[in-house]
Amino acid sequence: MADDGTPVNGSRGEQNAALLDTAFLYGGNAVWIEQMQAAYAKNPHSVPESWREFFQTLADDVDDATRNAEGASWKRAQWPAPENGDEVAAFDGNWALLEPKLEKKLKQAEPAASDEAITEGVKRTIRALMMIRAYRMRGHLAATLDPLGLSGFDAQPELDPASYGFAGEAMDQPVFIDGYLGLEKATPRQMLEILQRTYCTTLGIEFQHISNPDEKSWLQERIEGPDKGVAFTPEGKKAILSKLIEAESFERFLHKRYPGTKRFGLDGGEAAVPALEQIIKRGGALGVKEIVIGMPHRGRLNMLGAVMGKSYEKIFHEFQGGSTQGAGEFGSGDVKYHLGASSDREFDGNEVHLSMNANPSHLEAVDPVVLGKVRSKQGMLKRETEGAGRRAEIMPLLLHGDAAFAGQGVVAECFALSGLQGYRTGGTIHFIINNQIGFTTSPMYSRSSPYPSDVALMVQAPIFHVNGDDPEAVTYAAKVAAEYRQKFGKDVVIDMFCYRRFGHNEGDEPMFTQPLMYKKIKGHPSTREIYAKRLVAEGLMTEDEVKAEVSAFDAMLDKAFDSAKSLEISEADWLDGEWKGFRLPEDDDRRGKTGVGIKRLKALGKKITTIPDSVSIHRTLKRVIDGRANAIKSGEGMDWATAEHLAFASLLDEGFPVRLSGQDCARGTFSQRHSHFVDQETGERYTPLNNLGDGQANYEVIDSLLSEEAVLGFEYGYSLADPKTLPLWEAQFGDFANGAQVFFDQFISSAERKWLRMSGLVVLLPHGYEGQGPEHSSARLERFLQMSAEDNMQVCNLTTPANYFHALRRQIHRDFRKPLIIMTPKSLLRHKLATSRLDDINDKSSFHRILWDDAETPGREGDVKLTNDDKIRRVVLCSGKVYYDLFEEREKRGVDDVYLLRIEQLYPVPRKSLMAELKRFKGAELVWCQEEPRNMGSWAFIRDEIEWCAARAGVESPRPNYAGRDPSAATATGLLSKHNKELEEFLELALGDKPVDDIFVTA
Repeated sequence: MADDGTPVNGSRGEQNAALLDTAFLYGGNAVWIEQMQAAYAKNPHSVPESWREFFQTLADDVDDATRNAEGASWKRAQWPAPENGDEVAAFDGNWALLEPKLEKKLKQAEPAASDEAITEGVKRTIRALMMIRAYRMRGHLAATLDPLGLSGFDAQPELDPASYGFAGEAMDQPVFIDGYLGLEKATPRQMLEILQRTYCTTLGIEFQHISNPDEKSWLQERIEGPDKGVAFTPEGKKAILSKLIEAESFERFLHKRYPGTKRFGLDGGEAAVPALEQIIKRGGALGVKEIVIGMPHRGRLNMLGAVMGKSYEKIFHEFQGGSTQGAGEFGSGDVKYHLGASSDREFDGNEVHLSMNANPSHLEAVDPVVLGKVRSKQGMLKRETEGAGRRAEIMPLLLHGDAAFAGQGVVAECFALSGLQGYRTGGTIHFIINNQIGFTTSPMYSRSSPYPSDVALMVQAPIFHVNGDDPEAVTYAAKVAAEYRQKFGKDVVIDMFCYRRFGHNEGDEPMFTQPLMYKKIKGHPSTREIYAKRLVAEGLMTEDEVKAEVSAFDAMLDKAFDSAKSLEISEADWLDGEWKGFRLPEDDDRRGKTGVGIKRLKALGKKITTIPDSVSIHRTLKRVIDGRANAIKSGEGMDWATAEHLAFASLLDEGFPVRLSGQDCARGTFSQRHSHFVDQETGERYTPLNNLGDGQANYEVIDSLLSEEAVLGFEYGYSLADPKTLPLWEAQFGDFANGAQVFFDQFISSAERKWLRMSGLVVLLPHGYEGQGPEHSSARLERFLQMSAEDNMQVCNLTTPANYFHALRRQIHRDFRKPLIIMTPKSLLRHKLATSRLDDINDKSSFHRILWDDAETPGREGDVKLTNDDKIRRVVLCSGKVYYDLFEEREKRGVDDVYLLRIEQLYPVPRKSLMAELKRFKGAELVWCQEEPRNMGSWAFIRDEIEWCAARAGVESPRPNYAGRDPSAATATGLLSKHNKELEEFLELALGDKPVDDIFVTA
């Protein structure tokens, strides 16, 4: 092929056919071809003759060619931006634009050259740049990544220099490349040496999908060039070998001492250990003060020992059945490969604090928890700037398995969070331990993409694919990844191809399902053996020196093993640092001092209801805010949203930050909150809660992405780091919370006992049966009650704005933290009876776990005056919105001998208060009334509690009966007529004259 792209022999038709078959016309060069065709359409003489002939045979419409070149209609103007100066025009611009620029530069470089030589030089330069671009885009497909040699890609014609006219003598003729690859001129052979070394050895890099020119240019300059690439000093190489010895020896020691015991070893992926060491070392040199780590169970024990610095005595003690948490009888504990740890590591005088989060076997669930924790820690640095300076000091580091990274949706959700306001962490380093199998499933059955890392393309993260049997390449990739994160504050991915030497766990038989892979693995030397042999061949060490180092580490493990038998564990350190001063709750009063003085409430109320003159507010919203102002001024008629704003305002005024996130939570799903006043002319937002006065804390309210799982996990992680911020997550509707069920099950309800980690997270779940169908009625209250035990969290179904006010404030004004789950209202947000007075939240008031019948509350009683306690025939206990249905129906009927008792906090069960109230009605029938179906809601949980309390209170018939909907598969009917009929039936049951019969029949 000639330098201008035409075949050397054959007719023009044959030449055109050959052009159509030429590989470099496609793939990464397709955009360039389209743009050159557009240039041809405007001026045929702007392209070489051979290309004119080619485009002539296509006979495409001029307008079509132009549209193809411009790209999709949604593309931004002048996109992508230039990189490496204007030379990107060779690929993303057009020939007519590129040629004169190169011609000018060539004339400057070779002033004595003829016009013909310059023209020929321009063509060769363009072809060279096309080849360079092809390697940048496709080089990773030709890299040697699989240590087992079982996987790979087909030949890549775009990487063949002959496709660009470089063959034979042309391979050694210098070409002007204007600084590309760090060279002014280079022969194609020299270019290939650099390109193949950079992109096609045991390291392959994907980064051409990045649209930011600065990021691409930095990566190119960092890795390309005659003096670039994987290189370590003799001391560095020995350090890598030492970490490999430590990692491999530990796994072999456990395999020998505890054969068949689950440990989810790192065997086959040991190169991750020196790589993570490099991230800590390089990160520390670039300003990282702390790294928060999340990882699955595979290799966790090795990371805890070799990277985190957890003593091997403690690890062996856990293998021997002991606990190392130090919490006595309080903690329930967890398997050793789920536990976390923290330590301080120092490299070159830079100290970096490391903390590894505990996590369950839900492989990627820990990801958003780590991100939220990092964001919280970054916020506590108390810097004024929002930028990379603060974010750069604390780094999230997530380790993944290949199958989980590709398969778990929360990974994509976390990437979606990475660039959003309110969730940015300044970039995460993702390290995939790609052992090319998930449990027993091969990649061909577990993902649709070539690489497990392809999901990261959605945020244009650079991806380093690397062979795990080349620990230098893995460590180099880790070093560059750390530099990229610190430089640009964005996510970066390392995809380390390796293998799993044993089964999914060490008692598993992998030959059942992967016989070919495991035959290969059986005869495959370890990474440490391969690398040690390499260093011996390089003359850096002798075989005897390697054996001596292995023996010395084995001896250390033997000693640690013996010491573990008599190891004594000190007290747990979970209430140190930011948690110093907090404690486990006791049986004393837990109300906390939550009331606020009336004078202060009114002053804060004025601040949150003042609309600046500069804000052109929506007239309907103005009426809402005026209503709030009037309620605060009069002290009467405070609704739910007003109480919430006063709770937030009082905490902010006291210096406690408040963070609320969820889908559309700034306004509120039911148009009730209105955290921002949006100017109707400019669209600018005014946030009253951030304009309370000097010295106040920050109110952060975030309309989250449309995710439950990642966002709830993020907020839970946020709560782990900062006990002095009130973090809240609100579901758009309560039933949407089931999209994040893993966090309720595995973290929020159980982490305090499993992992000794407190959380003060508040979860707001709109709940209530109002005829809106099965999807928007129930927050599945029964599930939270089923998870409630050992004082692990609080579950409330509140009926008054005042109680909501106190519930929020007591989350901060106590010296312990518990998660708080609240069934928040929908219709009650504007219900005429569901209001409170300022006196209900003053400094003499507090939270009430049980609320009395409003018929005996001055100022709230209806027309019905209840009879004396000894004449009450029935006590109807209930929780949440159904109370108002009962109250209004009782008023309508004029019933005076049925008492309505509200249980506002369902867990922990308010037994003392319940017993005290039930003593008043010893002869009454007890009925539990709920709006949820019988197999849902509180009934199954609360009936035994009521009976226990009633029996001790002396009630004659302590067993409560049930009034509510029949058992149901769906949470609610979708028919309004049926909804109303069900409501009528259970209200009649609760308030009617007939005794309530607890017997029910199912088909």
